[in-house]
Amino acid sequence: MIWIAAAIIALVLAYHCTTGMPRHNFRIKYRRGIKYQLVETYVGPTNIFPEEDIDTDWIALEANGRITINAGYGWDGPSGPTIDTHDFMRAALVHDALYQLIRMKMLGGNDLERESFRNAADLEMARIQKEDCMNPIRRFFTYMGVSLFASFAADPANRRKVITAPEGLS
Repeated sequence: MIWIAAAIIALVLAYHCTTGMPRHNFRIKYRRGIKYQLVETYVGPTNIFPEEDIDTDWIALEANGRITINAGYGWDGPSGPTIDTHDFMRAALVHDALYQLIRMKMLGGNDLERESFRNAADLEMARIQKEDCMNPIRRFFTYMGVSLFASFAADPANRRKVITAPEGLS
């Protein structure tokens, strides 16, 4: 029994970083809050019409309302007190992508325009939920939830922070 304790102590000491900092410069940078990853590129119509085409690494929104969300895009699915169900996933994907464009200040040149696009994104979510046969009562409550309580999620000040690991490396 003592030899097991000695082996554990030896392993801890052998692999413990005594300086408090790693002895290498390898690091990763990531963001929290991603729950799902799109496997195939999604292309679909929206009722959101920017003045000119918007194109990012993951999202493209054309002036005619067509949105393209590229494979590999990560999103958090339906938010709030709700359940992630098949009749909500596509709506949540498009809604999250539109909110991301608003946070990036690519949809709306000022606060008033961004709020208008946020309202349109909320309506777009409800439209897609209807297309995907979500129960009308649930659709009403999810729409009211984002309309009343999700403005922070579209606020440019709330972009997800980049985290570095291991800590202390820049």
